[in-house]
Amino acid sequence: MDKKNALRAGALAAGTTLMMLLMSSPALALTRDDGDDPGTGLSVIETLGLYVVAPIALFVIIAGLVLAFDKSKYRVTKGKAKA
Repeated sequence: MDKKNALRAGALAAGTTLMMLLMSSPALALTRDDGDDPGTGLSVIETLGLYVVAPIALFVIIAGLVLAFDKSKYRVTKGKAKA
């Protein structure tokens, strides 16, 4: 990937993020609805556990199960490089 494509991808990602932030309206989050009963907030440890540790743990478990129950008989091996 050359610099031009990397710059283009970065500009697209930044523009998309900026548009999403501008289009969302956090002011509407301040108005409470009838019957709204929010619970207590999460602590930092609970937040990290829920949004960081849990997805990584699920990924590791699923990858481990796939590797453990892999029944394919073909293995990819690297060949010797020719000089």
